[in-house]
Amino acid sequence: MPEAPVQPAGSVRPARTSPNAVVAVLALAGITVSLMQTLVIPIVPELPKYLNASASNAAWAVTATLLAAAVATPVAGRLGDMFGKRLMLLVSLVLLVSGSVVAALSDSLVPMIIGRSLQGLAAAVVPLGISIMRDELPPERLAGSTALMSASLGVGGALGLPSAAFIADHYDWHVLFWTSAALGVVAFALVLLLVPESTVRSGGHFDAVGAAGLAVGLVSLLLAVSKGADWGWASGTTLGLFALAVVVLLAWGFFELRTVQPLVDLRTTVRRQVLFTNLASIAFGFSMFAMSLVLPQLLQLPTQTGYGLGRSMLTVGLVMAPQGLVMMGFAPVSAAITKARGPKITLMIGAVIVAVGYGLNIVLMSEVWHLVLVSCVIGAGVGFAYGAMPALIMGAVPASETAAANSLNTLMRSIGTSVASAVAGVVLAQLTISLGGTTLPSENGFKVVMALGAGAAVLAFVLASFLPGRRPADPEPAAAAPAEASAEAVH
Repeated sequence: MPEAPVQPAGSVRPARTSPNAVVAVLALAGITVSLMQTLVIPIVPELPKYLNASASNAAWAVTATLLAAAVATPVAGRLGDMFGKRLMLLVSLVLLVSGSVVAALSDSLVPMIIGRSLQGLAAAVVPLGISIMRDELPPERLAGSTALMSASLGVGGALGLPSAAFIADHYDWHVLFWTSAALGVVAFALVLLLVPESTVRSGGHFDAVGAAGLAVGLVSLLLAVSKGADWGWASGTTLGLFALAVVVLLAWGFFELRTVQPLVDLRTTVRRQVLFTNLASIAFGFSMFAMSLVLPQLLQLPTQTGYGLGRSMLTVGLVMAPQGLVMMGFAPVSAAITKARGPKITLMIGAVIVAVGYGLNIVLMSEVWHLVLVSCVIGAGVGFAYGAMPALIMGAVPASETAAANSLNTLMRSIGTSVASAVAGVVLAQLTISLGGTTLPSENGFKVVMALGAGAAVLAFVLASFLPGRRPADPEPAAAAPAEASAEAVH
């Protein structure tokens, strides 16, 4: 049973900052982390040349970030609940700046991987920010603010792709990482100055064994998923990693259920509202990332294929940019529906919109404006869903477990994106055409991936239908007093 929140004796609470300032600063921090993840995309094809490494080895600059983020997100969430969410947010931003500087100074593979790993350790900024909002904002502001914070992921991507493509075309590639470092410094300073530290703490001891077990299990699973296509899905390495992940995660779960102060309270995660929200998050993560894999390739493939549009990476960024802005624009709409009908309905609406977007993509893919329209429709659906998920999670967990629960939900989305990357890679590698001696993904291959994206959205809809049908005043319970929240934790 989780301990009651601890408010340290003699602690002095900082003067309360304007809620608008808190929301703006936290959203900026989320956008900064999202930018960090996006800035490297335009230079991925050139990394082998820049780092004097093979293509397979250079890919570790991307994989390392994924693995570091998977490990850091649940750990940072738990530490935030124990010692302070603002503190862990600041630590995450320091790691982001440090990783950006290391990457900016690198000209070889090893320091680049170290820098990108440090950047990945900052991935918990968004769930930590949402958790701070729960503690600091008035109840009536919470739904809209958390929806905006979730949308910051899309906004960062929207700004990052065209900006990164422009920088990569006109400046030295190291400028990308110096930009990330500068933004991280600004976000750190604003959080330090304007965001108060919550006194809602769980206290207790950190579950180091649970953290190590989860790290080994997740790294094994995601490494097998992300590198299986390169190593071979039936290779000993891939199958061995999958087997290790299953064994370690099962043992980890057994241990966590018998630990007084676990890293992840599994009894809370199997509550219907938390469980089905997390399962729907995996499906949404898959569905959202499928679009990110298909649209850039369609835009950049040569026109000689009959379906490629032969555009530059800068054009790709400009086509994808409106999606993030649509996500932000629909954040207040998502919040309004959540207040009126509950987050379950908001999540289901989001799933339907995403499925419709992929359906449109199957028949509308021959013009640039087609892809702009599709990305905006899918962005609107993702905005609805990502705004509803924190409300569902926070409506079902005590205040002292908010950061850990939100971090786990973020991890579920990341697992979905990793699976999407692997599945899309297999599909596009199998359904190909030959053009001038070069093997390229076929039009049917892209349509299959789009159909899978639509199917994942439908699955998310079905999973959301199993959520409790009551109309929780989600923001209000989420902002309940610590004593009330602690009472909810009694199983």
